[in-house]
Amino acid sequence: MDAYIEQSGLGRILAKVKNGERLTIDDGRALYHHPNILALGYLANIVREWKNGNQAFFIYNQHINYSNICVNLCKFCAFGREKGHALAYEMTLEEVKDKVRQRLDEPIDEIHMVGGLHPDLPFSYYLALLRGIKELRPDVHIQAFTCVEIHHLAQMAGMSVEHTLRQLIDAGLGSIPGGGAEVFSPRVRQATCEKKISGEGWLEVAKTAHRLGIKTNATMLYGHIETIDERLAHFDALRQAQDETGGFLAFIPLAFHPKNTAMAEHASTTGIDDLKNIALSRLMLDNFPHIKAYWVMIGPKLAQVALAFGADDMDGTVKEEKISHMAGAQTEQALGHRTLIRLIKEAGRQPVQRDTLYNVLAAY
Repeated sequence: MDAYIEQSGLGRILAKVKNGERLTIDDGRALYHHPNILALGYLANIVREWKNGNQAFFIYNQHINYSNICVNLCKFCAFGREKGHALAYEMTLEEVKDKVRQRLDEPIDEIHMVGGLHPDLPFSYYLALLRGIKELRPDVHIQAFTCVEIHHLAQMAGMSVEHTLRQLIDAGLGSIPGGGAEVFSPRVRQATCEKKISGEGWLEVAKTAHRLGIKTNATMLYGHIETIDERLAHFDALRQAQDETGGFLAFIPLAFHPKNTAMAEHASTTGIDDLKNIALSRLMLDNFPHIKAYWVMIGPKLAQVALAFGADDMDGTVKEEKISHMAGAQTEQALGHRTLIRLIKEAGRQPVQRDTLYNVLAAY
């Protein structure tokens, strides 16, 4: 296979990958434009197996989207609504607790909770959400509130991001999901989410969390108006931040779903683009431990294939995800853990059930 890679013109990059050398932006550009997807998969799989062997991780988790009321209303989002809109909603503390109670008989290890940037919910509401969940499930890990939400909460409460995070941690916050990163490019943000904090602002919230001992994930929303160079700059900014703090657990490439958004004229991503982004993220983000193939966004079948293109994690059972489904995702609302085990085994990998911090709970 090495000879095949060299014949395809990627011999120099193959040597760098095998030597553990960091790829440059120029290397990434060459890989993005290379027509042989199998060659990219081979290169990414070298790094994937070097870091995680034959393991493919999943988690037993539950998603709760507490409100879709949002002041940003990004053009690529089908989830957010203005307050008073017919489809707007906000859950009371008891409604959130009811969501948790409904699944108390399931061995859920993580509750993943995000929402819109609500214009007037008090900071005490968010603390009460965390404490309420912990009352019902004291041992569950709560991964909640994107960096964008935390910045918004800090502004609403008139506190620093650090002080806001300290209070959230005291109330039960365990880690931070990767949403809201979108694409860091100022051009893209101005055109698609001009009210959202800058890429630098997102990174600073994440690094502040890392300095407090809180792990976070990172994402990139691709497949709309961003260029290849803007994707690569996004990767480079993330790996520089990871060099500085080491606090990122996983990177999740998120395929843009245009349905019901203000950018509905754009086509959905193709399978090749999805696999390229997973492979490139594994190759460029050399200091990230894990790359997710998020089955909710790309479908379980392509997520299986992605396990040979750099991904080592399929996320989890999810249990009622709303954000991508409102944008037209055709995947199920949830997958059973037995289904995830079967999908991973069929892909030739060893299924490993993990917790949020990638501690191994069971290997199959």
